[in-house]
Amino acid sequence: MSKVKIINGQNIPNMPWEDKPKNCSEPVWRYSKNPITDWNPTPSTARIYNSSAVPFGDGFVGVFRADHKNGRAQLHFGKSKDGIHWDIDDEVIKWVDENGNLNLNSYGYDPRVAKIDDIYYITWCDDFKGASVGLGYTKDFKTFIKLPNPFVPYNRNGVMFPRKVNNKYLMMTRPSDSGHTPFGDVFLSESPDTIHWGNHKFVMGKGGQGWWQGTKIGTGPVPIETSEGWLVIYHGVSNTCNGFVYSMGAALLDIDDPSKVLYRTANYLLTPEKEYETTGFVPNVVFPCATLVDAETGRIAIYYGAADTYSALAFSTVDEIIDYMKKYNEVF
Repeated sequence: MSKVKIINGQNIPNMPWEDKPKNCSEPVWRYSKNPITDWNPTPSTARIYNSSAVPFGDGFVGVFRADHKNGRAQLHFGKSKDGIHWDIDDEVIKWVDENGNLNLNSYGYDPRVAKIDDIYYITWCDDFKGASVGLGYTKDFKTFIKLPNPFVPYNRNGVMFPRKVNNKYLMMTRPSDSGHTPFGDVFLSESPDTIHWGNHKFVMGKGGQGWWQGTKIGTGPVPIETSEGWLVIYHGVSNTCNGFVYSMGAALLDIDDPSKVLYRTANYLLTPEKEYETTGFVPNVVFPCATLVDAETGRIAIYYGAADTYSALAFSTVDEIIDYMKKYNEVF
């Protein structure tokens, strides 16, 4: 049993899991059979990574970033019985507007999925005259309804909270520019209806004593509600003489005011070390996009993109990450 209580969570006894190796002293450990996707995973696609998975029915479903063989990224639907072996549609998701008219993406990448009541909200990086946050929803993963873009360009890494706070929908984003952003901090926005967004607040920025997040940061999976606060897993980027390096960190936000950071990892939780993380289409990338969390045990399965080429899994527990955060804390 977890000593930190998971709030509004669910029991997922069939979620992917491996016990922590005896020789591992780190708070996060990799799945021994990584990666879980490889090059050319479907006939039309070259790489699938930076994707999201959620429990659904007696198994799991996901929204996947798929880079096609013309180089363009699109969103695809997939399903799995065990959360590891995925059957991913070769066709792109056919988005429609609320009147049922086709409303397709020019491109779409890095999706996150947040369940609020009986609706699954999907955020991704969309083309709204430049990189921007796309927003849509589904109830059955058969019909996907696209909503108006919540923000003007340039913005990405949109992640919704899994419930309303103070009767408002909340979303964290990372304002950016039109290119491969060499900067970026995390902001919080709220909405009464998922259409009108405002009251923007700064949450946290790049920097600190550690260089691993000195260039930019960006939100990752949907926040996990715990008895100690909102557990947020995010990515941090350093700029080396060999280019950007993406690593994984975590923060704990106040339950009632998530713009307030209570704790934050001074050290990364996971950084590119394995060959599937250091070598690929874009080397040296660990990019978390989704978690599965078992409310009873506090176990966490973290889905992350590796080297912009593969999908991979890592594991931890709510207790381990929060204890590590408190031991190696740096709020700035």
